[in-house]
Amino acid sequence: MLDIKRIRENTEEIKALMSDRGESIDLSDFDKVVALDEERRLTLVEVETAKARKNQVSAEIPKKKKAGEDVSEIMAEMKTLGETIKELDNKVRDLDEKIEYIMMRLPNIPNENVPAGNTDEDNVEIRKWGEPRKFEFDPKAHWDIGSDLDILDFERAGKVTGSRFTFLKGYGSRIERAIINYFLDTHTDHGYEEVMPPFMVNRQSMTGTGQLPKFEEDAFKLTEDDYFLIPTAEVPVTNMYRNETFQVEDLPVKHVAYSACFRAEAGSAGRDTRGLIRQHQFNKVELVKFTMPEDSYAELDKLVEDAERVLQGLGLPYRVVRICKGDLGFTAALKFDIEVWMPSYNRYVEISSCSNFEDFQSRRINIKYKESQKDKPKFVHTLNGSGVAIGRTVAAILENFQNEDGTVTIPEALRPYLKGEALIR
Repeated sequence: MLDIKRIRENTEEIKALMSDRGESIDLSDFDKVVALDEERRLTLVEVETAKARKNQVSAEIPKKKKAGEDVSEIMAEMKTLGETIKELDNKVRDLDEKIEYIMMRLPNIPNENVPAGNTDEDNVEIRKWGEPRKFEFDPKAHWDIGSDLDILDFERAGKVTGSRFTFLKGYGSRIERAIINYFLDTHTDHGYEEVMPPFMVNRQSMTGTGQLPKFEEDAFKLTEDDYFLIPTAEVPVTNMYRNETFQVEDLPVKHVAYSACFRAEAGSAGRDTRGLIRQHQFNKVELVKFTMPEDSYAELDKLVEDAERVLQGLGLPYRVVRICKGDLGFTAALKFDIEVWMPSYNRYVEISSCSNFEDFQSRRINIKYKESQKDKPKFVHTLNGSGVAIGRTVAAILENFQNEDGTVTIPEALRPYLKGEALIR
């Protein structure tokens, strides 16, 4: 949620920043919310004036009674004031609801360093690591490699559930588990505290991190309980600290979490839907940070480096791109994507997104910090990034390390988790 004071004081500047953001934004909503906020503040003045008068009149009644004076007129005024106060309180609640409705649907304000652009083709490459492999044979796509090795079974998963689900068998299951453990071990070695979150959350949690109310169609919902299957561990881990206040000496707080993730992917038909790239259920290791505002962008750079580290350890070529305004998404103020090289696509494919939300989420969830006991609490900045997506890592390993004889070389970093084995046969 945005700071309404910032909107009130910088309306035209914010409308200019939002004009090419990529979300379907009605810029007149900013004018509407400013007008509603002005009406609310004026109404609050009326309420306070009426309450002050009521208190004054109330204090006069016992004096008049004691003096034997008639209080019928003043009692009538008390009744009128009470009715006026009730009406004004109801008006304030109604204005609050209207303001909240708009505010909860306004995306985050882009940071000044977000590049201009409309689509992912306008994202700016920051750096590359590793060289894409030049094959001396015709490389296969990971879905064909997985089927040939009998480690990925799309057909039976389709029978059991539906499209875009997969059974991992044998080495498929073992290498997925090895990657999860390798990622968790690497990130905990670099200062992240591991948590195992719930895979279901309530509506308030989904709203707090920005998935709701705007993107409910992309979520899997348990209708009877109003619970949601999580789209990412960011949701439960960030909401761990809802309505809590950190002490400044405890920041930054850094968590790493494995979870299964569930996404309806509404509107993605035809986009990377073969194989493991765009599944309805997938595993991911997530990095989440809570920081002081002045430290958040330095911590974002470190978070990106932490996500890169695990790909470097696996020897997978990748690049880092800065996301343009039109591709930024709803909640981020600035975002980097890490894209791994996929031979079957002959291009880099996203495997991690690392975002600074500034105080957008913490305002929705009410997470603050205090510099001292006498200081007023301030909102923390929240950050998160994939550290990284597991299924896409499996796909990248199968494609980049395939051999002409149909085997796949296992990266050395994973071999300790696989009893030293070097090949998927």
